Amino acid sequence: MIHNLSIQKSLAGNFLSELRDVNIQKDAMRFRRNLERLSEIIGYEISKTLAYKKINVQTPLGSSEVEVLSEQPVLATILRAGLSMHQGLLNYFDSADSAFISAYRKHSNSEEYDIKVEYLAAPDLTNRIVILSDPMLATGASMVTVYKALLKQGKPSKVYIVSAVASKDAVEYVRQHLPANTEIWTGAIDEELTAHSYIVPGIGDAGDLAFGVKC
Repeated sequence: MIHNLSIQKSLAGNFLSELRDVNIQKDAMRFRRNLERLSEIIGYEISKTLAYKKINVQTPLGSSEVEVLSEQPVLATILRAGLSMHQGLLNYFDSADSAFISAYRKHSNSEEYDIKVEYLAAPDLTNRIVILSDPMLATGASMVTVYKALLKQGKPSKVYIVSAVASKDAVEYVRQHLPANTEIWTGAIDEELTAHSYIVPGIGDAGDLAFGVKC
C-alpha cells in the first residue's frame, strides 16, 4: 500500500514546501524541525491503522474506558539523515523501542555503488511492527538492504516505510523487493531520478542540510 500525503491538502504540505525551499534550507534547525513535524503527521496517520485495546483509566472523579495501542512498534532509522524523522515518530510513539542502522553508498566508480551496512542496534524484531524511516527514498536499494539486515534480529509482522520524499522508481523497487504487507508512507512522490540517484525536484542531501556537510 502506498500513502502519498501530497494527494490531500494538509499541513504536511506546508512542512514539505519549507523542506524543499533552498532559502529556508539554510536554517538547519528549521530543516530538522520540519522533518520532525512531517514525521509526526505521518506517525499520527499510521496510528489510525494499528490495533487497539480497551482499558479503564482512573480519573480524580471516576473511571474512563479508553482505547490504547495493543502493541508498541519498533522505530528504526538509517543514520544519520533519519535522526530527525526518528525523533518526530518517537514524539508520538513515545513508548516504542528503537533500532538504528548505519548504511552508506560505497562507490566503485562515478555511477556504480553498493549499499554497505556497518552498524546495527535493534531489539528482537520477531513478530514486531517496524516503522523504518529515512528522509529520501531515492532508488529504494538502501531501504531494501537495511530491511534485510534487520532480519538478523527476527522477522517483523509488518513494516511501515516512512520518507519525506520518494521517487516513483523507488516506490516500485520497494514494492517488488519487500513483503506484500509493507506500507510506504511519504510526503510526496517525485517522477525524476538522475543517473547519480538524486530525486528531482526532491530536497537535496537531507543529511547535510540537517547536520552539516560531511567530508
